[in-house]
Amino acid sequence: MDFSWFSEYHPQLWLAALTTVQLLLVSGSAGFVLAILVGFGRLSKQPFIAWFSLSYTNLIRGTPLLVQIYVLYYGLGSLFQDMPTLRDSILWPYLREGFWYVALALTLSVGGYLGEVLKSGLRAVPKGGLEAARALGMPRLLVIRRIWLPQTLYMLLPTLAGESVMLLKSTALASTVAVMDALGVANLIRNQTFLTYEPLLIIAGLYLLLAIAIEQLFKRLESRLPFRNAL
Repeated sequence: MDFSWFSEYHPQLWLAALTTVQLLLVSGSAGFVLAILVGFGRLSKQPFIAWFSLSYTNLIRGTPLLVQIYVLYYGLGSLFQDMPTLRDSILWPYLREGFWYVALALTLSVGGYLGEVLKSGLRAVPKGGLEAARALGMPRLLVIRRIWLPQTLYMLLPTLAGESVMLLKSTALASTVAVMDALGVANLIRNQTFLTYEPLLIIAGLYLLLAIAIEQLFKRLESRLPFRNAL
């Protein structure tokens, strides 16, 4: 094993790890909000909203994530590049970066997969508490914010932890569109040093540490939630 290259490349590795964490946080946060909308949309009594939510989840879950990234990066990216108004706008520095296309693809993926999970969780919440809150005159949005959604999220915390780890692993696909995330830098090191296993071992260790950190975060969150004993 030869790790003599590490002293030269460790700044790039740290920056790549930061890029991976940024992808995880941006897509995870935005995807979670989208998943809530999709979950409630799947339960909507409005036919169009329910149909649209179902169609969205079927599309996202029925096509490979890598294909979605390619469609956004090469499709939208090429389309935006041919628009002079966009190229001269303040948005162009963002629209030309692969990071944001990958973040958008991951966000849509989280929204589709987690939306279905939230739909099942929302259905599993006992209706007695919701009906009691409505009988007391509590507005629907307040019922959702204080009772329905918190109980759903608590029940789904182990699933949310697993989905977060899966999202972390999915960020590795960013390297396919020239984003210098953890795997992207590992590939760069392999090409420049002709070492195959050592860079991959370092990156595997990094992903493992991040996955453990995510699991520990959710365990601590579960133990500190104020309503945990009420369910």
